[in-house]
Amino acid sequence: MRYFEKMKGITKSPPRVSASEIGWSWIGAFLGIVPVAYLEYALFKGSDLVFIVGSFGASAVLVYGAIRSPLAQPRNLVGGHVISALIGVAAYRLFPGETWLAAAFAVATAIAAMHATKTLHPPGGATALIAVIGSKEIHALGFLYAILPVGAGALMMLLVALLVNNIPERRRYPEFWF
Repeated sequence: MRYFEKMKGITKSPPRVSASEIGWSWIGAFLGIVPVAYLEYALFKGSDLVFIVGSFGASAVLVYGAIRSPLAQPRNLVGGHVISALIGVAAYRLFPGETWLAAAFAVATAIAAMHATKTLHPPGGATALIAVIGSKEIHALGFLYAILPVGAGALMMLLVALLVNNIPERRRYPEFWF
């Protein structure tokens, strides 16, 4: 019975953020996704180059909407994505034809590695998974996937986070670098 009681939670939901915070989060997310999406869909449309992965949407939530979270800091954003990408590619190659096993191994190992390196960034789990279940273009990149699109995209989002999150007086990013 005590096991199920733990599922009740111990506190109330945090208060709603201000309209200003919502607005700056929107601006940051919009401007953070623009460069990677523009590269993907305008400059290199029709090519085999990949510049955006789905996990960047979740990163945008953290680095523009939850900027004080330890999970949103530069080390976590970049390190979490790159480490997870490398692990995802390795898992895809380690378990060829066994996508179910490679997917589970990639996500679990990425979480463990991010914990061990102090780079825990929840979207990293999706980055590892995308390396396994992604398109043939993603698979063709091999370990380059960790550099382009993942590393380059994370760095672009970081640059925007540094610029936008520090415009309002009440916002400050990052909390820490290393």
